[in-house]
Amino acid sequence: MTSLSDLPIRDDLRGTEPYGAPQLDVPVALNTNENPYGPSERLVKAIGEAAAEVAAGLNRYPDRDATALREDLAAFLDTDTPGAGLTAANVWAANGSNEIIQQILQAFGGPGRTALGFEPSYSMHPIITRVTATTWVNAHRDADFGIDPEAAVAAVERHRPDVVFLTSPNNPTGTALPPQVIEAVLAAAPGMVVVDEAYAEFRREGTPSALTLLPGNPRLIVTRTMSKAFAMAGTRLGYLAADPAVIDALLLVRLPYHLSAVTQAVARAAVAHGDELLATVDLLRRERDDLVAWLRREGLAAADSDANFVLFGTFPDRRRIWQGLLDRGVLIREVGPPEWLRVTVGTPDEMAAFRTALKEIL
Repeated sequence: MTSLSDLPIRDDLRGTEPYGAPQLDVPVALNTNENPYGPSERLVKAIGEAAAEVAAGLNRYPDRDATALREDLAAFLDTDTPGAGLTAANVWAANGSNEIIQQILQAFGGPGRTALGFEPSYSMHPIITRVTATTWVNAHRDADFGIDPEAAVAAVERHRPDVVFLTSPNNPTGTALPPQVIEAVLAAAPGMVVVDEAYAEFRREGTPSALTLLPGNPRLIVTRTMSKAFAMAGTRLGYLAADPAVIDALLLVRLPYHLSAVTQAVARAAVAHGDELLATVDLLRRERDDLVAWLRREGLAAADSDANFVLFGTFPDRRRIWQGLLDRGVLIREVGPPEWLRVTVGTPDEMAAFRTALKEIL
């Protein structure tokens, strides 16, 4: 039987592992940062109608540039960050934010080029970097999981990366970046600066989005997703906002017709019902803050979070805690710094089950 090692794959891929959070059938799944509140019957009906409307034309290719969807996303971003002044020309969409990241690295990275990030952070950044034959540099975060602007500038000046990844709020720590950190990196970076805002809708009041920095910064890219706050993880729709010249660059590497007609229709229906979908954000914020306070009362460390998850610890044997929770029907994520674990914020019943199980183990 042929094994992977027998195939003539690229040398730099040998010995690497594919990305994958455990997909287990458990009563309480709190490991992939999904929104626990599914679409209402009204929205399910609207999505079905939108899909049915395009079904009769599935013998034809979809709108290659997803123009209508990009217009809808631009309008949403203008609502999320008033004054951003975005149009469809500033927005691009793809199959999840991971494809967005891949296209960015295909256009601005590649052999002989470097991408820099600050770990612990989103694990797909270095994975996609390596898959696109780009060199990855880890500049590390501070002990409190923040990024010191002077240290960040020093790392950028030392490595001269073609792409810098900043994540706000950061996964897996939940940490949001002050605008001055992004501004300092922008001023020093010789290439593109990507601010991954997958969890931006969950940020606390008064925490600005990097969208406010787009005017006058043509090398800034802000990425978003519909998988988290929009509760549309199954749709696979990621998008970005940037100078129109950036979208022109991505057109050089995107696959033809990369977004199906059904995906575009479902995403547009979701954006049209955005008020309903985003109504759960405040619920999850409150549940998150209550969880942080509870963990600290229990004598545990919990990182301040602007996302829909909490990093907590510290455990000399975190696998024992993770397995103990799983044995009690609660799945969380063993990810991030050693001795720490990450739990997604779920419904009140799910969080009660998590608390009960954790107390039993402790």
